[in-house]
Amino acid sequence: MLAKRIIPCLDVKDGRVVKGTNFQGLRDMADPVELAHFYNDSGADELVFYDITASFEGRALFTDVLRRVASEIFIPLTVGGGINTVKDFDRVLKCGADKVSVNSGAIRNPSLIGEAAKKYGDQCVVLSMDVKRVDGQFRLFAKGGREDTGIDAMDWAVKGVAAGAGEIVLNSIDTDGVKQGFDLAMLDTLAAKVSVPIIASGGAGKMEDFSQLFTHPGIDAGLAASIFHTKQVDIHELKLYLRACGVEMRI
Repeated sequence: MLAKRIIPCLDVKDGRVVKGTNFQGLRDMADPVELAHFYNDSGADELVFYDITASFEGRALFTDVLRRVASEIFIPLTVGGGINTVKDFDRVLKCGADKVSVNSGAIRNPSLIGEAAKKYGDQCVVLSMDVKRVDGQFRLFAKGGREDTGIDAMDWAVKGVAAGAGEIVLNSIDTDGVKQGFDLAMLDTLAAKVSVPIIASGGAGKMEDFSQLFTHPGIDAGLAASIFHTKQVDIHELKLYLRACGVEMRI
């Protein structure tokens, strides 16, 4: 059995880590470089770095902060925000990223997934999806959750995997920052449609949310932000707890 992964997420705006609720009301949390160093030492399996306003502001991802973050850690780093071309993949990989997350850029240009997978390998391409329930449908949102694309998120995921995405991050806008548990219904729907690793994002509030998450087939990792940033949950203690619950963990 493959070990499950615990992944903290740095949502970066103007060079600072921020966090909101349902993608709204962003609050300043910390310095991303200091936080990355802390997570590297805390036993995190990977780290995700999102420049959360790059797509909305129509600019390239800030690489200076990214380079400093990458220099602090020795765990895999996934980077997203403003990834619109294969050149953007190249740029962030040269800054120290191991995997590149695409979202709005792939919605605008779906061929980006296949082009990047062909050049860098499927394992490098992470399809990140911001999803919200609209009229009974799981709807795909773009530009940091600001824009309803009208696209069925599950259909989009199937097409993305077929094009070469090697992993999916499913961000539930409905449960983001609410701390009442992961969006298990949304995750189960996705897991029934794709066979690549799925990273669950949005809703973690306590250790039990992760143990419940990992009882669901097809979910490979749990991603969270505020509960780790505020030290409400310690990653090493979480992993010990999950192992005691019978979940395979790297400790």
